[in-house]
Amino acid sequence: MQPQIEALIQQLTLEEKISLLAGADNWHTRPVERLGIPSLKVTDGPNGARGAWGGLATPSACTPVGTALAATWNTGLVEQVGALLGDETRAKGADMLLAPTVNLHRTPLAGRNFECFSEDPFLTAEMAIAYIRGVQSRGVGCCIKHFVCNDQEYQRFSISAEVEERPLRELYLEPFRRAIRDARPLALMTAYNRVRGMYASQHDYLLKTILKGEWGYDGLVISDWGGTYSEAVPSGGLDLEMPGPARWMRPDLVRKALADGSLTPAALDDKVRRLLRALLRSGRFENPQHPPEGMLDTSEQRRLLRRAAQEAMVLLKNEGALPLKDVRRLAVIGSNARWAEIMGGGSSTVIPYYSVSPLQGIRSRAGEEVTVEYAIGAFSGRYPPYPEVEIIQTADGKPGWLLEIYDAPDLQASPVHTRIIRRPNLFFGDIPETFFSQPAMTARLGGIFLPQESGRHTFWLEATGHTEFSLNGKPLIQIRSGQAQNVTRQVEVDLTAGRPYRLEIIYRAASRQPAGWLRFGYLPPHPADLIEEAVALGGRSDAVIIVAGLTPDWESEGFDRLDMRLPGEQDELIRRVAEVNPRTVVVLNCGSPVEMPWLAQVSAVLQMGY
Repeated sequence: MQPQIEALIQQLTLEEKISLLAGADNWHTRPVERLGIPSLKVTDGPNGARGAWGGLATPSACTPVGTALAATWNTGLVEQVGALLGDETRAKGADMLLAPTVNLHRTPLAGRNFECFSEDPFLTAEMAIAYIRGVQSRGVGCCIKHFVCNDQEYQRFSISAEVEERPLRELYLEPFRRAIRDARPLALMTAYNRVRGMYASQHDYLLKTILKGEWGYDGLVISDWGGTYSEAVPSGGLDLEMPGPARWMRPDLVRKALADGSLTPAALDDKVRRLLRALLRSGRFENPQHPPEGMLDTSEQRRLLRRAAQEAMVLLKNEGALPLKDVRRLAVIGSNARWAEIMGGGSSTVIPYYSVSPLQGIRSRAGEEVTVEYAIGAFSGRYPPYPEVEIIQTADGKPGWLLEIYDAPDLQASPVHTRIIRRPNLFFGDIPETFFSQPAMTARLGGIFLPQESGRHTFWLEATGHTEFSLNGKPLIQIRSGQAQNVTRQVEVDLTAGRPYRLEIIYRAASRQPAGWLRFGYLPPHPADLIEEAVALGGRSDAVIIVAGLTPDWESEGFDRLDMRLPGEQDELIRRVAEVNPRTVVVLNCGSPVEMPWLAQVSAVLQMGY
């Protein structure tokens, strides 16, 4: 292996070596075709291999999140889940999965806690070792992240983690050290934040002295996306700046570092060597072309994911309520019961092959022997949920929305790309630049809406750019904004159950930079007093299951939670329902801890996680 790499380094020109220090785009490194050096393709993330299209990607297997996997305490199972993710990474034509996240739960409010394993460095290390071994058993690499002390989202691009040496070593570095020693991840990603005043991506003590020196790490050191900040980057311990094109690994700055001696030719060769080693270990030299992104979704995968989800659930309290017996009329309450929340927010999300809401699952299991009635009770999200895929279909009857993308400021030409999507939540920066020759773009999203209930329906739209929502050709919402500003609007419309309605959203961008955003939400008809409806239902039922919790609106990369309370009126809902039905079971659907002021009033609590 090594002679091949050394021979390539000897043949590379200085310009070619410098070109390998930064990505070509969001997900690929630059190839050197003259020498047969292919590009390395990476993909997010901890919960599944998403692919290069982000929110527009082909569907993927969605595994339980980090906190859920750690709750299994089953390293053998986690290794199997890792192998599944390795297969999924290959199916997306990628060489490296940007995972696992092994930062610690330093505070219960950290917005990304769901993505990490735990607050304990030993448990986190054990999970990470099993996860990496599983993924890499399939011939693809892992990129362990975020090195180090990236334990909050608030001001993550500027915050400095002031950590003394002993807790740095015994807590924050320990999961990385053990995972590197025992599982040899192909790559490591640096954190956005500063540590002791110095940015992690250019921290010589962390990257050179500890990681590459003391630990002898021979893998590739990658920046988090946009996580580089100054001209000191080329001379530091970072090997690859992502995404491309280069910001601080530009040829002029690398040449300047070589000229002033802060970067030696040997250190430059070491950076290149690590990238070539990653390409070699992932087998990309033997198969230089990245295949089209595909899907697996096998019965074996589904059985494994179901088992992992089952083992991830934790029974926190049970005073004889579970398992449910002698129930003929069951109440299911909570917005998280109807709208399945199986992921936190941010870069770790995927488009799942399928999802089953708690309400769907309970009704399926109950069959005809139990009458299952439902009430929303209280909303858990900051924003309205997406329309369920079952009530939206294309003109030819396929479930989902038809997305059409135009390389023009209008809809006169033919679309450059079409696909069916399941969620109307689009980040247009995910669309490959190769689709466009003009600075302007237009997207149209259409579907046939089949309301299940008659009454007043609510439609909600958030967007940047110029966006219009219409129903049966009649414009109902119009947004006019600059690209950098998100604007929200909603409208209420009286509709009839079973009657088809044509929905259309048209998004126009005068410029593709910065990339725009579109999100569409929906609420069915519901009473003004949701809690009263739920209390009445609970009072006439033999038992109650309340699915309460959080959503990606509250738990996400990019921001922290403000407190540990259940959002909205969920605490009041649980308290009121428990007063009228002693057989009240609360299922917590969240990725990090919440307060339970009603704990003494309910019969059972099950932590379901994501």
